Amino acid sequence: MAGREAVKRAVQQVRPILSVDREEARKRALNLYKAWYRQIPYIVMDYDIPMSVEQCRDKLREEFVKHRNVTDIRVIDMLVIKGQMELKESVEIWKQKGHIMRYWKESQEPKPTDFLSKFIQGVN
Repeated sequence: MAGREAVKRAVQQVRPILSVDREEARKRALNLYKAWYRQIPYIVMDYDIPMSVEQCRDKLREEFVKHRNVTDIRVIDMLVIKGQMELKESVEIWKQKGHIMRYWKESQEPKPTDFLSKFIQGVN
């Protein structure tokens, strides 16, 4: 029982980073999404990446959907802060083309585990 009381006190003492409640965190995330959405045409033009504006907007949506199930307000706030930093770095052209293209990197194929796959791949 003493352990539960300590956990309750610790949870009560945790202070929010930016947002006080879930609705405020949601608004911050939506504002970040809108800011990215508006800046994408300029980012495509400035970095001269071989992607269309629509492909970039699809990737933006994919990145936001990836974190759809996050419910902790502090985690949402940290993701929003990191997203704002990424946006600032992209808009101010503090990144290079390779940093932007990293969002489209091909997923790595898992290493083969059975004998025949290893033989075909040339793995020892």
